[in-house]
Amino acid sequence: MEVKSYMEKSKPYVILSAATSVDGKIATRAGDSNLSSKQDKVRLHKLRSKVDAILVGKNTVLLDNPLLTVRYTKGKNPIRIILDSKGTISKKSKILQTSNKIPTIIAVSKKISKPNFDKLCKFPVDIIVAGKNSVNIKLLMKKLSDKKINTILVEGGGTINWEFIKHDLFDELIITLSPFLIGGNDAISFVQGKGFKKISNSPNLHLKSIKRLKNHIVLYYVKV
Repeated sequence: MEVKSYMEKSKPYVILSAATSVDGKIATRAGDSNLSSKQDKVRLHKLRSKVDAILVGKNTVLLDNPLLTVRYTKGKNPIRIILDSKGTISKKSKILQTSNKIPTIIAVSKKISKPNFDKLCKFPVDIIVAGKNSVNIKLLMKKLSDKKINTILVEGGGTINWEFIKHDLFDELIITLSPFLIGGNDAISFVQGKGFKKISNSPNLHLKSIKRLKNHIVLYYVKV
């Protein structure tokens, strides 16, 4: 993770991270995403402890109800950032229920209803309004940079990943290739969304290193 000059730039250093099947899926059509080994979870949690913040979308919170903390190793918990345009996150979610212990940011749009906004205000979270109808990723990155958040680990789903890739807002990509085949048109891919029309539109990636964790392979790419 080469953060160096990002302190002076208007956006944080962004790492996209995911465990995928051999055929590029991050979850089955039923939402089962248990692709990481124990070793890989330790590696991931060490990385979590080194970044300023971890970012996911509302669907990840809805499906997995995660804590987004450091548990498989020792280290500090990152700030948790949830993209939730309409503020629909459940008040019973682990994210909101533990927001008094772990710094949490909920990024919403101007489309959020008053009841949902009032619900969020009952918790000690930082609410950032960024965007009219949905969360504007570019604007959000600027606002997070203003808050001195310099490194962000994105563990979102395919839609969130596409937003960062489409807008060229990521710097590094870490993929754990897991020894599974999932298949299915309705299974969730690492990158969803509309996708690029031409290969030449894709970001240019450089394979920095490869790490083998028994039957899993971790691929480290940097954008060039």
